[in-house]
Amino acid sequence: MIINYEELNNINKKINKYKNTSLMLVTKNRPSNLVKDLIIKGYTNFGENRVQEAIEKFISLKDFKIKLHLIGPLQTNKVKLALNTFDTIQTLDRPKLIKEISKNINSNHNIKTNDYFIQVNIGNEPQKSGVNEKDLDSLYNLALSHELKISGLMCIPPADQKPEIYFEKLCNLKEKLNPNLQLSMGMSNDYEIALQYNSNIIRIGSRIFK
Repeated sequence: MIINYEELNNINKKINKYKNTSLMLVTKNRPSNLVKDLIIKGYTNFGENRVQEAIEKFISLKDFKIKLHLIGPLQTNKVKLALNTFDTIQTLDRPKLIKEISKNINSNHNIKTNDYFIQVNIGNEPQKSGVNEKDLDSLYNLALSHELKISGLMCIPPADQKPEIYFEKLCNLKEKLNPNLQLSMGMSNDYEIALQYNSNIIRIGSRIFK
């Protein structure tokens, strides 16, 4: 497996036209030597889906200044590990998870995680994680009541439908909830559309590895 730097450079050129947008490289199932190559090239924003994989992969890279995001579902029994591993958790999606995070924060003041995104199940798909649209307000307020710093909203639109419908919906939800929140939306196959809807974080993985 190698990194397709030509494609990565093309993606960067498109993203760099948007001053409020940054690139996150999704490195799930990718070896640490490739991640190290990316860090040496100047990339600092990475996303992982699994807590244990991230711990094992990034322990050898702990001396580099990077920002690590959890973008996969978080089980409550992995909360303590996640809080000591990730800078940002993008997958807050239920009250039980918020309460478990708060409990761990109160008992350990040296955690690494310093901000959170709420994942919205934007297509109301039963097989996907994320809070339903109708429950977003109450979950957001619950997180604030537990003094969690909510930086934004994240979504993964249905794979078989036009993503712009769902990107626009997430934009509207943000405006109603808190216009200052960021948006984490857009992946390898739809990032150019997400850019048109002012996504702040583009998550690119499969497109740059071959």
